[in-house]
Amino acid sequence: GSVPPDAPLPPPDLPIKAGEGPPCRILVAEDNPVNRRIVENMLGSARYVLTFAENGREAYEAFQKSAFDLVLMDVSMPEMDGVESTQAIRAFEAAQARAPTPIVALTAHAMAGDRERFLSAGMDDYLTKPIQRAVLTDMVSRLGADANSA
Repeated sequence: GSVPPDAPLPPPDLPIKAGEGPPCRILVAEDNPVNRRIVENMLGSARYVLTFAENGREAYEAFQKSAFDLVLMDVSMPEMDGVESTQAIRAFEAAQARAPTPIVALTAHAMAGDRERFLSAGMDDYLTKPIQRAVLTDMVSRLGADANSA
């Protein structure tokens, strides 16, 4: 029994797993070129499309021009820091009636009270530097996969 070429395909048995759908579009706001390279090395695959911004103002401008599934936002940057940039992005989303994009703070100095400050600014979570690959990829797949399934 051969199957005729125009026979309908059976429905897939398994749901699409994270990483099998469209690539996750990530905006990386980081002023340090070494840290940008580290993130690029950790996430450089077909599953992710990375856009880099060197400060908070560039991140905000890039966000206005393109859609992203996730934003990795360094907290300490020149011109506009990560908290200010996040607040600008949240205001832009509200004005456009867009659902909030997950924003993760990247910080070298996680002090008591920082988590609350980041969350009150509109960030969803934070990672401390030096960034660990497993922690970063887990967070990206968790937050980015949620965005892709919406």
